[in-house]
Amino acid sequence: MLPRSPRARVASYVAAAVLASGALTAGATSAVAETSAPPSVSSTTGTTGTTAEATAKAKAKDPRRTRGLFVDQRMPVFTAGETRHAPIAKKAQALWLGIDYYATDRVRDVVGEYVGLAAAARKTPVLVVYSIPDRDCDQHSAGGAADGAAYKAWVKQVAAGIGSSKPLVVVEPDAIPFIGDPGCEDVSDRVALLRFAVKRLAAAGAWAYLDAGHSDWRPYDGRAALLKRAGVGFGRGIATNVSNFRSLADEKAYGALLRRELKKLGVTGVKQVVDTSRNGARNPVAGDVINPTWARVGKAPRLVFDGPLDGTLWVKHPGESDGSVNGGPGSGVWCDLLADRLLGLPELSTC
Repeated sequence: MLPRSPRARVASYVAAAVLASGALTAGATSAVAETSAPPSVSSTTGTTGTTAEATAKAKAKDPRRTRGLFVDQRMPVFTAGETRHAPIAKKAQALWLGIDYYATDRVRDVVGEYVGLAAAARKTPVLVVYSIPDRDCDQHSAGGAADGAAYKAWVKQVAAGIGSSKPLVVVEPDAIPFIGDPGCEDVSDRVALLRFAVKRLAAAGAWAYLDAGHSDWRPYDGRAALLKRAGVGFGRGIATNVSNFRSLADEKAYGALLRRELKKLGVTGVKQVVDTSRNGARNPVAGDVINPTWARVGKAPRLVFDGPLDGTLWVKHPGESDGSVNGGPGSGVWCDLLADRLLGLPELSTC
């Protein structure tokens, strides 16, 4: 059964993203200071940690430690225009980037515009890179680049658009945990492509978080080894629970397990972000992951730098559909009904 399915951006939002220019400046602030160096790994698999002096200088200058997260007024919740959804509209949410809707010859400008708006608002932008070949293994969000060469060319343009903006970037939701799935046509160089993406984005100044699935996506066997091979040691760390519904406590425990396994493999210093956009329900139902009627919005997005936890993010946009199940429209399409459910409001409309 599909553990989760992240969403692509729909055509109406693509148009809005290009034409609109307004941006809110509300956002949560960062808290406890901590090193901004990448995880330390063995010399045969990645880079070593910085010196204490270099780390201190980087920490003092890095704007991600003092700025809140960027809230984009062009999100679907704004274009829908329903004031009852303000609790969603006021929260920072990620911009999803896919080659299907932001082509290689366009994505650099899209990224540049977005991070430029965030910089003008003095906030930190959050991006999702979501174009791995055979994306979502022919399920609700199937698509991605045609092959490895096309993927690398596209990632290079994403990195070029980042400039000096220092965003947070979630790298390829589902790509690691789907490896070996019987319903997935595994691309032979998938791990190498992930490694390329993490390294390229990190070199551009992004905090790159390689997606690691979530606590209910089992078995975990071999996942830490895949993360290492896919370059987690070159980035900031891991992202978990993207577009899913697991509790923050479960995700933190899952992250701790992966860090222990990675440490055995020579990778240390791995940080974690958790998608809490829809994990507010106390008792999530295992396997019910396509627009579940019981789901609620979760903890607000905020960078906290609390030990290994960098913070909570809203990677998924609450109110965007997972697929044509439980009254939802196609994958990625905004729906007032779904937003009403997530906020515990009366269901005043259909999709």
